[in-house]
Amino acid sequence: MKQLNTMIVTLKAPIFAVAGLLLASAGPTIAATIGVVAPQSGPYAGLGTQVLEGARAAAAKAGDRLVEINETCDQGAGKVIAERLRAEKAVAAIGFLCVETLSESLPDLKDAGIAAITLSVRSKILMEDAQRYQWPFFRMAPADGDEAEKLAEVMLGQWQNRPIALVEDGTIYGRDLASVIRQKLEAGGIKPVFTDTYRPGQEQQLALVRRLAKAGATHVFVGGDHNDTATIARDAAADKISLTVIGGDALKAANRPIALRDGTLAVTLPDYTTLPEAKIVVGEFRERGAEPDGYALPAYAAVEIVRQAATSGSVADHLSGQSFATVIGPVGFGTDHELQANPLRLLEWRDNNFLDPRMRTD
Repeated sequence: MKQLNTMIVTLKAPIFAVAGLLLASAGPTIAATIGVVAPQSGPYAGLGTQVLEGARAAAAKAGDRLVEINETCDQGAGKVIAERLRAEKAVAAIGFLCVETLSESLPDLKDAGIAAITLSVRSKILMEDAQRYQWPFFRMAPADGDEAEKLAEVMLGQWQNRPIALVEDGTIYGRDLASVIRQKLEAGGIKPVFTDTYRPGQEQQLALVRRLAKAGATHVFVGGDHNDTATIARDAAADKISLTVIGGDALKAANRPIALRDGTLAVTLPDYTTLPEAKIVVGEFRERGAEPDGYALPAYAAVEIVRQAATSGSVADHLSGQSFATVIGPVGFGTDHELQANPLRLLEWRDNNFLDPRMRTD
């Protein structure tokens, strides 16, 4: 089965090594040949367009040469992509929205000394294989497990003395997320006052909301999609039940047909266009009548990273343990080729966007 992560990927605010800081500020960079592997047709072409627009904008500033390769996500395509990157003498390639593409291309990319930076694939198993076989795979995305880790961190740190409930929709996503969170909470000394599996896709969730109130819960994690979470929050407010609602990355979806209530919390990726480091580039996009949606700014940042790493020789050899100044802030990879900190953040739905709750003005 094809796997494609359609959520955007946020970069972390890591603690960087001194050597990395020096690399990121070490004078002018050189032009490089960089592969951009992204869908150019089919159902994911829109996401691929975001990647291509971001990469082209970054490359144009430094005169980098892009090798744009269509990512079909079909079996066997990965080896063809690796051959093309080798023939074009790319120093690295960014994009890679499909796990199939990566898993097939990485052995050949290792032989060619070409680093691969994914903006999307979250598979931990693939990264474990990459470490075992020393494949040049780097992830500019959350890894599997980051979501539950951040949610548990928030609850343990901010809801320590609150009556917490965990409810989920019975899907693999919701059930697994709630299970991991529960384990982490109980290990931290917090026992939920209520747990339940609700029936998803209902027009109202009053019965669930009233059971939460009867159990004394004031804070609830909802392991489900945007609409179910919005329905629960709406019904709690209509029944005058005070309930703080938090969800995961799935809440970053279209705000319809039921809108999220202001104050709904989510652990998800931030809106890159609101970051101070992105202000100039976002302005440049908008002057051209374009909006840097989705993967555009992460792709822009990935090209910046490759360009900076290329000044020291092999890109694959100079990504780990370094810090790079980018349009989405400083980005660094650990020796495990993962981002140095969890990229997911606690955000609050307000004014039709997920924003940092610490920046409230009301």
